[in-house]
Amino acid sequence: MNFALLLAFAAATDHSAWTRLLERFVGADARVDYRGWKASGTAELDQYVAGLSEPWPAATTAAERKAASINAYNALVVQWILLNYPVESIWKTDNPFRKARHRIDGKEVSLDGIENGLRELGDPRVHATLVCAALSCPPLRREAYTAERLDEQMDDNARAWLADSRWNEFDPAQRRAEVSAIFQWFKKDFERDGGTVEKFLARYAPETAQPMLEAGSVTLRHRTYRWGLNDRAGVGEGFGGVSLWWNVLRNRF
Repeated sequence: MNFALLLAFAAATDHSAWTRLLERFVGADARVDYRGWKASGTAELDQYVAGLSEPWPAATTAAERKAASINAYNALVVQWILLNYPVESIWKTDNPFRKARHRIDGKEVSLDGIENGLRELGDPRVHATLVCAALSCPPLRREAYTAERLDEQMDDNARAWLADSRWNEFDPAQRRAEVSAIFQWFKKDFERDGGTVEKFLARYAPETAQPMLEAGSVTLRHRTYRWGLNDRAGVGEGFGGVSLWWNVLRNRF
């Protein structure tokens, strides 16, 4: 393997720089210190993303590609927010999801393109790992995903997401659950290979909620998605309503 391929292989497999940044700027509550990151962490992030931009060698395994793609999505979202910070929501930026302004694995891609590629793998757990900088997104993990621990990490993040009432809440006494709108938007992803949303929830929800979910006798409600920024300083805390819909429409047409 020549030197260029070695560098590309390292970029696809070594995510220690991303872990260091996450440990430094993401709190235990999954809120991000964008202000501090913009002041002193952009160079390291840019260098990490630049490494992912070169073509990944064919020898890169499927698990390595999957981990790298999840990390790339999350890192690119943070990079985009930092470029526009302070901003109340990712929706207040220019065409954040559909424009192919990023370069990963030698290809020009959009955030939607990376997400769709991961969705095609048929693993609904990706929805517990991808974070688009919104308050209702699953928790941004404070370490990079790696091929060696990928299943363990994805399971753990799914459980953390479902266990926190900020995102999902279960009431066994009333046989009700209020869950993320993600389960509504991407319902078909959870129904592949005989799966259901309820089966996914039963596998990863807190133990007290599992019997009602396994029995299928639960009323599911989907929470309104909070698109305000997942910012430690509270920027975007009140974002929503007319401002949200105006910016969604502005970015779709």
